[in-house]
Parts: sequence; C-alpha cells; structure tokens
Amino acid sequence: MEVEDGTELCFPQFPNTSCRKPSSPWPQTLVLYIVYYSISLNTVTLNLLIIISISHFRQLHTPTNILLLSLAVSDFLVGLVLMPVEVVKKTSCWFLGDFVCFLYNYLICIIPASSLGDIVLISVDRYVCICDPLHYTSRITMNRVKLCVCLCWLYSASYSFFFLKNDLTQPGRYNSCYGECLFVTDYFTGLIDVVLTFFVPVTVIVALYLRVFAVAVSQARAMHSHITAVTLQPSVTPKAKKSELKAARNLGVLVVVFLICYCPVYCVSLAGANLVNASSASYVLFVFFCNSSLNPVIYAFLYPWFRKAVKLIATLQILKPRSCETNML
Repeated sequence: MEVEDGTELCFPQFPNTSCRKPSSPWPQTLVLYIVYYSISLNTVTLNLLIIISISHFRQLHTPTNILLLSLAVSDFLVGLVLMPVEVVKKTSCWFLGDFVCFLYNYLICIIPASSLGDIVLISVDRYVCICDPLHYTSRITMNRVKLCVCLCWLYSASYSFFFLKNDLTQPGRYNSCYGECLFVTDYFTGLIDVVLTFFVPVTVIVALYLRVFAVAVSQARAMHSHITAVTLQPSVTPKAKKSELKAARNLGVLVVVFLICYCPVYCVSLAGANLVNASSASYVLFVFFCNSSLNPVIYAFLYPWFRKAVKLIATLQILKPRSCETNML
C-alpha cells in the first residue's frame, strides 16, 4: 500500500513533503492538451507570420507596423512559452525548481504587460493619425516609436520585477509542498496591479478610440456632404453610411474583444484569488491567453499587405534575391 501511495507523489523519496500528482481523468486531460496546444500553435504561427512580414519587407517598416511587430513578439512568446508551460502545470508536477518557477511567473507578468502597453501605443498612433493627420509624420517618427517600444518593454520588466521581488528573495515561499509552482497575490497588491495595468490603460484606450470614432464619423459625413454638393448624386449616401458603419465595427471589435479577454483575469486578481488553484482558473487563463491569438487577427488581417505577405512566405518567394524590396502596398 505504501508503494501504491508513493507512486501518486511527485517526489516519492520525500513522502512527507511531496505534492500529489494531479489526478484528472484522462479524457479531460486529453481535451486540455488538444485545446491548449491548438491555440498555442495558432498563436505562434500567426504572430510569427507578422514578425517575418514586417521584419523582411522594407516597405512595411513604418511606425504603425513597428508597434504591430512589438505586439506580435509579446503574443508570440505567450503562445511559445506561457501556454505550453501552463498545460504542464495543470496536468503534472512541477519538477523545474523554485527559481524556474519564479522566471515563469516573471514572464507571465511581463509579457501581457508589454502586450497591453503596445495596444496603448497603437491607440495613440491611431489617434494622432486620424485626429491630427497633418502633423502625423512629424510627431510619429520611426525613432520615437522605437524609443516608445523600448520604454514599454523596460517598464514592463521593471514593474514585473518589483511586483515579484519577494518571490526572488524567498523562492517557493507560497508552496505548500514539493512539486508545486504557485502565483499568489494579496488583495492590496492585486488592487494596485489592477489599477496600474488594467483600469488606467483601459481608460486611455477607450477614451482615445471614442475620440477616433467620433472624428472618423464626422470626417465620413463631411466627405459625403462635399461629394453630394459637388456631384449632386444621391447614390453616394449608402457608401458614406457604409464607411461609418465599418469604422464603428472595427473600433468596437478592438475594444470589446480586449475587454472580454482581459476582464476575467483582473477580476480574479482584484478578488485576491489564487490564479492557479481557483476552480475557474483554467477558463480565466484560457480566455486571457486567447487574446494573443486574436490580436493578429484583429490588427493584422485588417491590412491587405498581410495577406500578400503570407502568400509570399507560403510560396517561399521571400527566399529570392531582393525580395525585401517587393511592393507590398
């Protein structure tokens, strides 16, 4: 009987301090593997296509695309590192030690934070482009965008380190047994994190997109009025209305999908719950990670150059000499 019990332990040589192996049914574990690794593969593939496209073709080296590239890098790391490791944590014991556990928790803070920062920068870029188009090229330059991206990653790394510095000095302090890797936050720390990494960025994003939406609609109506006055063709009306609806739909999708994916995990954090052991953790983290798979669909698939770049990559045309000079627009 002792041998049978020992086989259920992560570390049978330490029967008094070892955690027990997860005992979820095999069908449930198989479904978890299939779903998570499918989403992970999709996330890695889509974001890798964006990284290759923007990095390879020189015509795509624009300030907006540099922001999309930074967002794709953070989302690529989510699919490559965070999602596979999360599956391992849920289906088996943690054998990599407390320091690697700290590194994983550090990455699970810094990568989403940098992704959120990129979305804020993209909102600012769209705001200046639509609301102040005459000064866009002078205000939004390549050097300034690159500097902002570097500062975004630096801030994310510094903030995440400050957030987890106690875990580095006392690794594994929240673990109740060997074979466990927990990410625990108290209510006060979780509240600060929610305010700094959710409420403030969301307020900025929503405010900017609302302003962008209002300006886009007013410009569409002004263009419609101008065309109607010059040409006296009432048939232009449906086209103007269509452009207004398209602007409303695109901006609405950006904000709504972002909120849907980010709200659950921050609600759990605000409640002071343990993200790993909570009964709803699988669903919360799944939705949270899915945002990294949806970002390339929302931000990149709206651009015709991305479809053209994917075709060139899939047909290996990028391996030809001077393919980086291809006209993508």
